[in-house]
Amino acid sequence: MERFRADGFDEFVAARWSTLLHVARLLTGGDRQRAEDLVQEALVKLWFAWPKVAEQAPDAYVRQILVRMAARSARRHWWGERPMGELPDRPGPGDFSSAVAERSRLEAALALLPPRQRAAVVLRYCEDLPESQVAQALGCPVGTARSHASRGVARLRQILSDSVRPVR
Repeated sequence: MERFRADGFDEFVAARWSTLLHVARLLTGGDRQRAEDLVQEALVKLWFAWPKVAEQAPDAYVRQILVRMAARSARRHWWGERPMGELPDRPGPGDFSSAVAERSRLEAALALLPPRQRAAVVLRYCEDLPESQVAQALGCPVGTARSHASRGVARLRQILSDSVRPVR
């Protein structure tokens, strides 16, 4: 039974781990520790459903779990301990500081969006999913998903343009 259940699961996790972690980081507003916990919990749930979803759409299934768990987690006011990550190593050759700064700015702006708008923007524009799959992951009609994404992008533009304006 265990061997049947595991067929393809390990390969799926190995192939999709970094993508799932990236999506989870965006859904949690850039919090790496929460994102890792989210992905691990989602994969546990996927493990139990693996025989049913392995042949169909495990990507869509695990994405839907991530979105729902991120929304549920965002409603909580306390997440328990908040461990800090290790300090990064010294930078190597090449200057990536502007790309890192821009990515950090975008993650901070995403964190300011409401959870459903954030999920819609991440799934639509970072994961490049069609609107129908975004709606399925959010559990709402396509028009509502489109509206969440549109409002989220408009709010992101506003947040990012406000952060560029010079302070007087």
